[in-house]
Amino acid sequence: MADSEAKPEKVTSLTRKLANIFENQLSNDTETLEALKELSTFVTENNIQTRRNLRGNIERRNLAINQEIYEVFNKVKEALDDVYSEIKIMDDNCKEMSSKLSATKTRTQQLMSQMTSFRSTNNKLSMEQQVTAKMIESFQLSPSEVSVLCNADESITEEFFAALFKAKGVHHRCKEILHCGHQATALEIMEQMALYQERALERLYRWTQVQCRNSVDSSEGNVLLTQAITCLQDRPVLLKYVIDEYCTARKAVVVRSFLDALTVGGLHGTPRPMELHAHDPPRYVGDMLAWLHQMTPTEKESAHSLLKGCDKSDVNELVKSALSNITEGLCRPLRLRLEQIISADIGPSVLHTLVGLIRFYLNTVEQVVGDSPLVETLTEMYALYHHTFLSTLELHVCRLLEKTQPPNQDLSPSNGVNLLLNLLRDVLSGGHITDAQANDMTNVVNRVVDPLLQYIENAASRLPAIDQSAYTLNCIYQIHSSLSLYEYVDIKLESLQSLMENQIAVLSTEQATSLIHSLGLGSVCSILQNKASEEVMSNIPGMDPASLHSFLMKLDALLSSPEALQLPQWRLLISGTQRKTIQRKALDAVLSIYSQLYEAVHNPINCYENPSSLMPSSPDQVRALLA
Repeated sequence: MADSEAKPEKVTSLTRKLANIFENQLSNDTETLEALKELSTFVTENNIQTRRNLRGNIERRNLAINQEIYEVFNKVKEALDDVYSEIKIMDDNCKEMSSKLSATKTRTQQLMSQMTSFRSTNNKLSMEQQVTAKMIESFQLSPSEVSVLCNADESITEEFFAALFKAKGVHHRCKEILHCGHQATALEIMEQMALYQERALERLYRWTQVQCRNSVDSSEGNVLLTQAITCLQDRPVLLKYVIDEYCTARKAVVVRSFLDALTVGGLHGTPRPMELHAHDPPRYVGDMLAWLHQMTPTEKESAHSLLKGCDKSDVNELVKSALSNITEGLCRPLRLRLEQIISADIGPSVLHTLVGLIRFYLNTVEQVVGDSPLVETLTEMYALYHHTFLSTLELHVCRLLEKTQPPNQDLSPSNGVNLLLNLLRDVLSGGHITDAQANDMTNVVNRVVDPLLQYIENAASRLPAIDQSAYTLNCIYQIHSSLSLYEYVDIKLESLQSLMENQIAVLSTEQATSLIHSLGLGSVCSILQNKASEEVMSNIPGMDPASLHSFLMKLDALLSSPEALQLPQWRLLISGTQRKTIQRKALDAVLSIYSQLYEAVHNPINCYENPSSLMPSSPDQVRALLA
């Protein structure tokens, strides 16, 4: 019963296990699959024998695997033991080295302090070295710069001027150091720089002299030469010598150019030589002076360009001195030719033209050059030409006055008067085109007109009184008309106008007297002036109606033909305006007498019968008819 009961329990337990096995899907059990795969590696056959020995085989395989693991770990242990031994050796060595380092550090502590001190000293010395290098660079010249300044074999270049300017700068800065307490050093450096400058300036002076002597074409700017002169201005004596050398060279060039312009002409003969026109003094003198006028600004500009680096306060004086020196060489050839021209027999009109030319170019050149031998030469030539002109003019006036003829029968100016006026016109025209001046014009006019007026007065004195006034008025009118075309003669024109008015007054008086006599108004005028206040005019002989009727008949004839009773000399006057003036003044005198007579006739006190029929025309009507 017991066995039967137990079997069912086992069966049930196995069944349950199998059921669990079957219930579990083998594909999801990874560990089991791996175990079966591993089992298949050493169980090749599935029989009863292998199944019986399966446990033993597994245990033996497990044992073999553990044996292998043991052997491997045993090797690892041995390796770790070796590593440990080596690490221990290294640890011992490190401890030994650490103890040695501690001992060494203790021993070298003083050395480190010394090294720190040495490092600080080194830094300080390095800084001092840099400062010293900068100071040497600022207060000393490099060997190459010293060689450029002092070596005579070196040429003058931009490097020379750079070194010289540096030496000057060092010398200037040393003056500032003197105030800072470093007097010994500053004085030593200043002495050294001064020595370099002296040697450099001596070289520069000799080089500049050669350049000025050879640089004859001043139109090309020389930068190095300009810089050299700028540097030499610190030595006024050397600068003066250099400028003198330049002026000497330029003087020779200018004189040669002037002589070439006189005798050779320009390039390829254009322009032609000036001396080809020596037969034409105005053109010859004008060409020479125009050449001077063109040359002086060019030389002034070249001198300014050469001295532009100098102090502005000194440049103008240096340029004036240079121009004076350069143009001095032109004085002799110019003077000789101007004196040759004036020695020839030329007329006063040409001389006056030359005087104007010299005066004009003298003022122009003087503005450029200033006081100089050239200006002095031109001034002397102007004085000589002006004196010669005045002398020649006086001589020509005297000659023409000696040849003059007596007045013409028509009382017109004689041929000698016209010749003198033509001479005066030629002279004034020649001077006016250049540079006329008031004093010059007045002097010329007086030297011609005053003798001419004296001659006219002497010639007219041999004529009757009326002819004398008419002739004088015609001559003065001719002179006045000729002078009115020119400037600066207003005073002389006023004087001539006053003389003409005097003669017009004389002729007007004579003309009025002639008209009064022709009209028979002489007695009437005397009666009107001498009549007593209580006297009846109609009772006075000559004032009766019959006598007045005769006067009025003649007056009507005058009104119909105002020029019928004019003097013959009146008709010979040149100026129509003057004739009208004289006629108007004479008629005004007649009209004044007529007005007095008209008032007297129409005054009831004088007892004229029917005065309106006797004198029907009022003074205004008569004035209108005469006008």
